[in-house]
Amino acid sequence: MLMKSCGVNLLKKFWDVYGQTLIRHRKVLVITAQLALVGLANLTAFLLRFDGTIPSAYRDKMLYGLPIVLLVYSTCLRKFGVQQGLWRYVGLYDCRRIFAASIVAAMISYIVLHVLLQWKDYPRSIIILTGLLSGLYLVAIRIGIRWLRECARRDSTAQRALIVGAGNAGEQLVRDMLQDPQSPYNPVAFVDDDPVKQRTKIHGVPVIGTIADIKAGVERCQAQEIIVAIPTASTSVKQRILEASEGCAVPIKILPSMKQLLSDPALLRQLKPMSLEDLLQREPIETDLQSVRALLADKNVLVTGAGGSIGSELCRQVARCCPASLILFERYENGLYAIDLELRRTFPDLTILPLVGDVTVAEQVSELFRVTSPDIIFHAAAHKHVPLMEGNPIEAVRNNVFGTRTVADAAYRSGASRFVLISTDKAVNPCSVMGATKRIAELLIQQMNNLGDTKFAVVRFGNVLGSNGSVVPLFAEQIRRGGPVTVTHPDIKRYFMTIPEAVQLVLQASVLVKGGDIFVLDMGEQIRVSELARNMITLSGLVPDKDIQITYTGLRPGEKLYEELFDQSECVEATSHPKIKRAVRCEGLPDELDRMLQHLEATLYTGNVDKVLCILKNLVPNYIRGSSENSGVQAIKA
Repeated sequence: MLMKSCGVNLLKKFWDVYGQTLIRHRKVLVITAQLALVGLANLTAFLLRFDGTIPSAYRDKMLYGLPIVLLVYSTCLRKFGVQQGLWRYVGLYDCRRIFAASIVAAMISYIVLHVLLQWKDYPRSIIILTGLLSGLYLVAIRIGIRWLRECARRDSTAQRALIVGAGNAGEQLVRDMLQDPQSPYNPVAFVDDDPVKQRTKIHGVPVIGTIADIKAGVERCQAQEIIVAIPTASTSVKQRILEASEGCAVPIKILPSMKQLLSDPALLRQLKPMSLEDLLQREPIETDLQSVRALLADKNVLVTGAGGSIGSELCRQVARCCPASLILFERYENGLYAIDLELRRTFPDLTILPLVGDVTVAEQVSELFRVTSPDIIFHAAAHKHVPLMEGNPIEAVRNNVFGTRTVADAAYRSGASRFVLISTDKAVNPCSVMGATKRIAELLIQQMNNLGDTKFAVVRFGNVLGSNGSVVPLFAEQIRRGGPVTVTHPDIKRYFMTIPEAVQLVLQASVLVKGGDIFVLDMGEQIRVSELARNMITLSGLVPDKDIQITYTGLRPGEKLYEELFDQSECVEATSHPKIKRAVRCEGLPDELDRMLQHLEATLYTGNVDKVLCILKNLVPNYIRGSSENSGVQAIKA
């Protein structure tokens, strides 16, 4: 080991002194080295032919024939492009070219020496041996250079990496790591579930076990990172990998998906930290982009709540559909400024109108519609924080119910073609003020659909990863501070979806609008929040319950143990899109909805919270009021 280390250090010092000179004269050096190896092969062939002692007559033949041999071989090597390949990246393709050039050169040498020059006494065996030995020497020097570079790489300070997946992607990834002197990774082992690959080596890197052996492999090889090299891995496989990695206390990185690699193969060299999005990734959504573009192109599109998580992503995806103008309505000026700046940078030719305002102020909303004349409205503005709205029910009603009515009424009066309300799964069998107000907003939108030509619709879905107020940024901040991570209940579950995925389906649902629809997005399976917390801790390279504790704080006001997507009074219908369902009311809208809304609005100004909550209960009979613990229990019974 000491001798090897000294050799590597000497090579590094030599390169530091002469490296740039060698690079400048590389082509001349390559040609010279190749001709020297061909000459050596020719000499070796004569020595082998005559058992180490070349007779003087044949020594002259060798000297006179050497220039011809060198000329023929240099021409063939150039024609086959052998000198163009970088020696440190030699592979099977280069070896094939070298041997092909050597065989062709041997054949031409025979023609020149025996046919054209009539050197009948020039041994044919010499010609054949020269061809074979030339190929071997030219390949050997390249493999030697590659081996020396890889030896130098393995002695570097690169991160020791355990590669999960010994398939084509893993093999190519390891090959690139070993060949690239600047690579920050040094592969030390593979794990793969294929029994054929067990106890084998790939590029000298051993396969030491299966996915279940990740933790043992990390400890055995002293790996500093885990790299998942399975672009086709399903969500369940990724979850298995994460579970097997729990307790390793090392970062986990992953290759891009197969879809991304097909669009850009260069991404194979780009690793990213494994994220919750990778664990929640479902089958790619098949969106009819043509129909979405046809709906939005050359239209004035208004997005309320444009600075929020859903609103801002709506703006991004709508902007790609070439609307005539994109109107951003938001009362939080910092969020509005950020999305406006981003859109102007990304879509410099798009007409963007950022407007600061409040959906609950009728005069502002009326002026907005008078000035901009929106054709399509996506109403994403809402108060969504469940515990906060439990403490501020009057503001929740004012914003979520009457703010929605104000915008919807302006859309109807202006003759807009389409209005889409962004709703939530918490509106189903609600046990929170927020959920109840969103349910009333749904009823209100369905009623508005009966008034004129504007098509009103609702799109309902659950939690989205990374949204403002979701548990994901909260957990991330708690992990950053060293814990503990706080979960309200060990059995609490939620639906989760990525923001781009949710908005993609919202836009697809907007194409399907007939009027009065409630569309419900396919959210997949509910996920236990405690498992989400453990996953986030593991993905951070830490150990749950050791480096970061998980504590349970009890259900918060208005919180349920699990969410639902459909009300008992709704029938489920399929749509033309497999990821979108339609919720159809099996009974009519509540009697005297208008009268109760007027009564609710009048009560807001009195500040009587108990009376406001009583009216909410009358409007939404399945709204469950009570303590957080009872809310969870009653939600299960419901």
